[in-house]
Amino acid sequence: MKHDISQFGELPAPLPAGERLIWQGKPCVHGLAWRAFHVREVPLYFGAFLAWRLWTLHAGGAPLADYAWATVATLGPALLSVAVLYGLAWLFARAATYTVTSKRVLLQFGVALPMTMNIPLSKIEAAALKTYRDGSGDIPLKLVGERVSHLLLWPHVRPWKLVVSEPMLRAVPNAAIAAAKLNEALTGHPGPQAMAVAQPARAAAPEEMPNAASAAA
Repeated sequence: MKHDISQFGELPAPLPAGERLIWQGKPCVHGLAWRAFHVREVPLYFGAFLAWRLWTLHAGGAPLADYAWATVATLGPALLSVAVLYGLAWLFARAATYTVTSKRVLLQFGVALPMTMNIPLSKIEAAALKTYRDGSGDIPLKLVGERVSHLLLWPHVRPWKLVVSEPMLRAVPNAAIAAAKLNEALTGHPGPQAMAVAQPARAAAPEEMPNAASAAA
């Protein structure tokens, strides 16, 4: 496996002769913001803090002006936090490109320091797919004989897999189609794109893609 510092682009270099492009895509901003930067948890945190603050003011018999000030002082940082996290999600999504070719999977990432990870198909032991209601999804890659840095890859890495980290195509729009294309690369046969479009996306535990492990063996 190889890590290259490269100028961000659709591909770090032209594909060699005999290698063909099968699929290419980027993470969606909303998916990264919600599932990697946990934007939806921010209102819960500040809401709980505001409820506690208002309860203490009520218990102390505070005037209405204190209620208003406590609300404004809490909502302001909450909105700012959400805006900052969405901004980071936009930057990370803009800097990332996932590419599947007939020989490898490329993960281009990095906001301040663009990098490219080349994963030969022979190193992919298995691939899984987890979809969500909006059709986006995550495709973690289980590697054989390779170790990758969780910190270096984040957020393009499977959550909570800290000991043996797994690179992941994260928050991919139309993830079922992307998974079908990856399966095509691993098996050499076209993936079931029609079925991928027809089936409604839903949040579920990652399911191993058929034939991925045997094709990589």
